[in-house]
Amino acid sequence: MSENGNTEGSTDQALQRVMGIFAHPDDPEFFSGGTFAKWATEGKRITFVLATSGDKGSGDLGMTSDVLVGIREAEERAAAARLGVQDVVFLRYPDGELQPTLALRRQLARLIRIKKPDIVVTNDPTARWYGTGYLNHPDHRAIGDAALDAVFPAARDHLTFPELYRDEGLGPHKVKQVYLCGPREPNARVDVTDFLEKKITALREHKSQIKDMDEMARRQRDNIDPEFAGDGIRYTESFRVFELR
Repeated sequence: MSENGNTEGSTDQALQRVMGIFAHPDDPEFFSGGTFAKWATEGKRITFVLATSGDKGSGDLGMTSDVLVGIREAEERAAAARLGVQDVVFLRYPDGELQPTLALRRQLARLIRIKKPDIVVTNDPTARWYGTGYLNHPDHRAIGDAALDAVFPAARDHLTFPELYRDEGLGPHKVKQVYLCGPREPNARVDVTDFLEKKITALREHKSQIKDMDEMARRQRDNIDPEFAGDGIRYTESFRVFELR
């Protein structure tokens, strides 16, 4: 584990299964697309779980939620494939209305028991804003809360949601690491210098969401980490990482 903002070169090679749990299509790519691309190149098997299908995310007054769901799910599958992600699961909760309910926690615990990830990546639920120009989306906070509660204790204890074990034969599973992206208090950074262009390529799949692709790419390329630029590490993604015992 790298502390105090140092770079984390790679996770333990024994940790091969990753689950990214996010609120909306395009969240995995924006928050940590470089890290997912890096891990995929290292041979990790990655699953994305999207709580919503982004059915509210359009400024087109002629757009309907039903049509938008199809567009955004296709965009996310294409973006995930660009990163090397094998599986994408949509839970199809209403966009903008996500709550960390027991029902959502149970769904996530069930998926964790099925997929058995060593690493779970999700949003920092404590981040309500960034700087003075961006209020964090409530769905981001809700999915972070639900994912953390699913990791511990719901997926770990067979007597939590006992029907998962009793009726479906899904035994408990203990996640080894949690990566919170967009963290208020990062303790690790992943060097994604070699994967920035792959992240940008994945983001380009979200045509319904990004109005100016060239401006998006410019902002990504201009986001150099000054702390490590002198060491040849130009781009990092920050996390709060937990080693669970």
